[in-house]
Amino acid sequence: MDSGLPAGWTIERVRALSGDPSAAPLSLDRLVVVEVADQGDYEPLRPDVILAFHELCLVRDDGEWFMGQLDDDGSVICWASYGSDLAEAIRSL
Repeated sequence: MDSGLPAGWTIERVRALSGDPSAAPLSLDRLVVVEVADQGDYEPLRPDVILAFHELCLVRDDGEWFMGQLDDDGSVICWASYGSDLAEAIRSL
């Protein structure tokens, strides 16, 4: 299931770069939000890709990768954008 990944990317490449052999795409049917800085509030995201690395996730929304945490209920709470480059976002894990 490599659909949605940027051109030239496969899940195998994601796993190799991250060092996480269990990295996997997640279904999009879940709540995904990002914390609004200094407001203690959340804004919903509409991701087109969610990649899970154990409890951490990278979520792509409107071309930007957000880092977040996968909660027990399956939702993802993101805290910041890590830019539009997937490789750079993975290196931030």
